[in-house]
Amino acid sequence: MEKSKRRLQLAFSLLFGLWLPCCLTQTTPSNSATTTATPSTSPQAQTERLKVRLAGYPRKHNEGRVELFYKGEWGTICDDDFSLSNANVLCRQLGFVSATGWTHSAKYGKGQGKIWLDNVLCNGGEKSIELCKSRGWGNSDCTHDEDAGVVCKDERIPGFVDSNILSLTVEEVRLRPIVAMAKKRLPVTEGVVEVKHKDGWAQICDVGWTIKNTRVVCGMLGFPHERKVNKNFYKLSLERQKNHFHIHSVACTGTEVHLAACPMEFSKPNATSSCEGGMAAVVSCMPGPLFIMDGWSRYGHNVRLKGGARLGEGRVEVLKDSEWGTVCDDRWNLQSASVVCRELGFGSAKEALTGGRMGQGMGPIYMNEVKCVGLEKSIWNCPFKNTTSEDCQHMEDAAVRCNIPYMGLENTIRLTGGRTRYEGRVELLSSDSNGTQSWGLICGESWSTPEAMVACRQLGLGYANQGLQETWYWDSSNVTEMVMSGVKCTGNEMSLSQCQHHKTVNCQKAAAKFSAGVICSETASDLVLNASLVQETVYIEDRPLHMLYCAAEEDCLSKSAAKANWPYGHRRLLRFSSQIHNIGRADFKPKAGRHSWVWHACHGHYHSMNIFTHYDLLNANGTKVAEGHKASFCLEDTDCQESVSKRYECANFGDQGITVGCWDLYRHDIDCQWIDITDVKPGNYIMQVVINPNFEVAESDFTNNAMKCNCKYDGHRIWLHNCHVGDALSEEAEKRFEKYPGQLNNQIS
Repeated sequence: MEKSKRRLQLAFSLLFGLWLPCCLTQTTPSNSATTTATPSTSPQAQTERLKVRLAGYPRKHNEGRVELFYKGEWGTICDDDFSLSNANVLCRQLGFVSATGWTHSAKYGKGQGKIWLDNVLCNGGEKSIELCKSRGWGNSDCTHDEDAGVVCKDERIPGFVDSNILSLTVEEVRLRPIVAMAKKRLPVTEGVVEVKHKDGWAQICDVGWTIKNTRVVCGMLGFPHERKVNKNFYKLSLERQKNHFHIHSVACTGTEVHLAACPMEFSKPNATSSCEGGMAAVVSCMPGPLFIMDGWSRYGHNVRLKGGARLGEGRVEVLKDSEWGTVCDDRWNLQSASVVCRELGFGSAKEALTGGRMGQGMGPIYMNEVKCVGLEKSIWNCPFKNTTSEDCQHMEDAAVRCNIPYMGLENTIRLTGGRTRYEGRVELLSSDSNGTQSWGLICGESWSTPEAMVACRQLGLGYANQGLQETWYWDSSNVTEMVMSGVKCTGNEMSLSQCQHHKTVNCQKAAAKFSAGVICSETASDLVLNASLVQETVYIEDRPLHMLYCAAEEDCLSKSAAKANWPYGHRRLLRFSSQIHNIGRADFKPKAGRHSWVWHACHGHYHSMNIFTHYDLLNANGTKVAEGHKASFCLEDTDCQESVSKRYECANFGDQGITVGCWDLYRHDIDCQWIDITDVKPGNYIMQVVINPNFEVAESDFTNNAMKCNCKYDGHRIWLHNCHVGDALSEEAEKRFEKYPGQLNNQIS
């Protein structure tokens, strides 16, 4: 018995001896040597507690790049083998209860200096990151492209106090104007740079301050360019003021998108904040042309933003060979996005969005793997790869959100009476001749979707869902006076004051219940026609009248058909297929509820919109020579992109609409899918198709709702060429296409 026990002990000893080194050995990536992981403690670490901080941008106070203070120097942690257990240890060390996630590949920007730890392996229960296994202090095969970050649960450990936690960040920056006139004018373009500190604002010492720092500050505040400032002008007034210098020695390179990404020194908590040999940093910025009265034409010839609800956001589109196309999101980052933003007259980028977040484009994809440094004048000056359909698809379209100057426009408009903050009666703040300010209403007459789009943009509430001409059901305010009427917007304005309106209020229905209202939404649909399919499928058919009784009932023939010798003779029809895509971020649904849908015996289904498209043939003057109203549609998902499921179908009184990423196909052989050209003489024309022509249903972008083609008709055959969506070509190419202003609706001006 004793012998067998000894044998068993010996076997366990051998097994443990073989197993233990295996567990303590960590394999690093194949290009590095294998090292033995050891706790990161050192004599210094044991006697002096390790300092930890969160840094980087963009971030909230409970997330960021992890930085450790060791041997008098700040450094980062490599993301190799990083785990949630590591993040839990770090978050508790920072005073948070736990971690909700961790980040890799320098999500919060690249750090500087040493990479102190690599291949860190915590079990999750350690008191400090230095007690976890790693390759040892300063032993790393990483670059700062692999800096690790953590996302901590926004809940503090009760009673946690630790002076070693330094969550250094610059979350909010402002310019405080000094000159009296500048205080009254928005945007503020010149003044003292101040950072939010505790419950107040603190200044930055300008010793060592450079124009590169100014560029970064201006970009954050929504300005594309910086300019030199006369420091002597400010010196005397600043010396009289009490300053609290929170930040010193800022050293930006000029490519950063936020001051927090620049190297800087923070004043110690209890130290007297002085700025020997300097004064508070003052900067002067140059606003983009949208925010001044002149110069819009100088900006953004070769780049634009599409599909965004707010100013300074949207899908990035670039111009090449007179045709607009998109940018693929591979390696898309804040530096490249900032080049686009500044090129368009905004500041640096707030967000670089990927995955078609601002809707998908329809044209070519011109760029992939754009690698801007951040100082380029145009995205076309940045290195990039030409792309193919194998590399990228439109579901990878890149987008941006840019910093824009604070204009205070949202302070002069409000919604009242709605069930949520996204809806209600629109009220405007106006001043009388004495300068007294009061709230007033907008006359609901002529109020429609484009006006609602501007109101929602000014409110900062996204896209317009509906513009309402009556708001009796939102009558909760004591405001009754109309202060604006006859409002007509294009839909692109920043505020309602920029739209056309009556100089003096003229409202037929002046009661408050007839004032304008809106329903806003964070998402919207965006319909666009497949122009190339129209060009590919067009043909002429001489159709006998006895086969057109149904079409005549639906008013799909020209007026002269009523005088024809029915059922003898024929009508000449220009036929083609329509494929209408929803490239937006919300499903397109008919405005009318199913209780008001109309049954069409010819088509054998319900139609949910009275007028969904206009089909027209125009002459060189823009006058209609033939019209083929596709008066109404049944809307359904004919087909969809991969990974998108159909949701709408017309059969069996089903739900109608077009899902995001799907399209509705009306084939050329369906009744009314034509223009009646029986009375048209041979010649050159323009064929035009307009979707949702009366803006009945809100969309994120109406500029792509019209499609035009050059059309040649010799009396027997027809040719279509240059078919394109309304916003697909450059202005110059569009002018070459037609020598008269194109129509976007069926109203002849």
